[in-house]
Amino acid sequence: MASSTTPAGPDARALDEVVAFTSDLIRIDTSNRGGGDCRERPAAEYVAERLADSGLEPTLLERSPGRTNVVARIPGTDPTAPALLVHGHLDVVPADPSEWTVHPFSGEVRDGVVWGRGAVDMKNMDAMVLAVARSWARQGVRPRRDIVLAYTADEEDSAEDGSGFLADRHAVLFEGCTEGISESGAYSFHAQPGTTLYPIGAGERGTAWLRLTARGRAGHGSKVNDANAVTRLAAAVARIGAHEWPIRLTATVRAALTELAALQGIEIDTAAPDLDVRLLLDKLGPAAALVEATVRNSSNPTMLQAGYKCNVIPGQAVAYVDGRMLPGAEDEFAATLDELTGPDVDWEFHHREIPLEAPVDSPTFAKLRAAVERFDPDGRAVPFTMSGGTDAKQFSRLGITGYGFSPVKLPPGLDYGRLFHGVDERIPVDGLHFGVRVLDHYLKNA
Repeated sequence: MASSTTPAGPDARALDEVVAFTSDLIRIDTSNRGGGDCRERPAAEYVAERLADSGLEPTLLERSPGRTNVVARIPGTDPTAPALLVHGHLDVVPADPSEWTVHPFSGEVRDGVVWGRGAVDMKNMDAMVLAVARSWARQGVRPRRDIVLAYTADEEDSAEDGSGFLADRHAVLFEGCTEGISESGAYSFHAQPGTTLYPIGAGERGTAWLRLTARGRAGHGSKVNDANAVTRLAAAVARIGAHEWPIRLTATVRAALTELAALQGIEIDTAAPDLDVRLLLDKLGPAAALVEATVRNSSNPTMLQAGYKCNVIPGQAVAYVDGRMLPGAEDEFAATLDELTGPDVDWEFHHREIPLEAPVDSPTFAKLRAAVERFDPDGRAVPFTMSGGTDAKQFSRLGITGYGFSPVKLPPGLDYGRLFHGVDERIPVDGLHFGVRVLDHYLKNA
């Protein structure tokens, strides 16, 4: 625990800096269009300069030119304690300015709200961690355990230039790290009037981006063709899109269902063979959104590629599917895809990453829960599994157990889920201040 002489919270300057840093980082366009089309270096240099100003020694690392990562270590007071990784990515998904109320890369602060791409995913967290580190330097604060800060590239695509590169080629920088925290957790979720939940990520579905290829007989569009690659592909895509995956409850989802039900006065036994999960989700109301995407695998067709002229039947057609796999359900996923694609369509993993689970009965999870509820005593932190994935997948190769914890407080009506990769992404200034206070407290006492 922090000593009695440790400052009670971040200094006032940290609250100003987190807003300025969030705005500045948003203005640095780090749109990741995939296939290497991104340049995080300006944002990485921005972060590294401010870490260096605080007496830290940031290291900049690149696998590809311009795809820059930043790593720095804050020494703890207990050299025997395991280190903690705190990581955030610097890239963002693209944004079309014509769809936005304000320009997505303006970083405009209007009526107490910071607008722009990355405001919640996840330049806000990048800025919060940076503000806390600088506040500690000014106040002379040292955490109990070493804290490794990692600002990564390429999270919004394959992570090959980011966390994958760091885990595979620079593992020494993460020596001693046993646990990590990052995005997609501890945000306020207004389940119903008077009930604010803070879901803390303790699991992720695995990534299974698929490439489907159908081959057939090329020919004239006016001729009968019973080996049409487009027809074969379309049939397989339709089967995949319509498939209803069976319910499979992981340990984290069981814990989430149990706690969400208890908050509504519903007693359940998630191990009961007659548990009707669909009925339970109906009873949970809006809170069901936290778990309904993670009670099963999923497969959503997203891209189609075929042909070059209307009157020519192509010999090949390609589709892409965004698949997600629960922990323990990977073999089932592959076997089901074999059945759904059929004999005329081949499939392969275009990109694959493992599913994750972290214990919800651990001392770390208890401290994460306590930190959030300390600053919102009326709120309730609950475990959940993320429907997508984060850099925690790559860092798990180093034996690091990851939790989704980037605390932010949002008012009713401002839906975190819709803002994530959405139009008019924005974050209240008060929400950033909340996050700085929670992170400051947790990281001091982790």
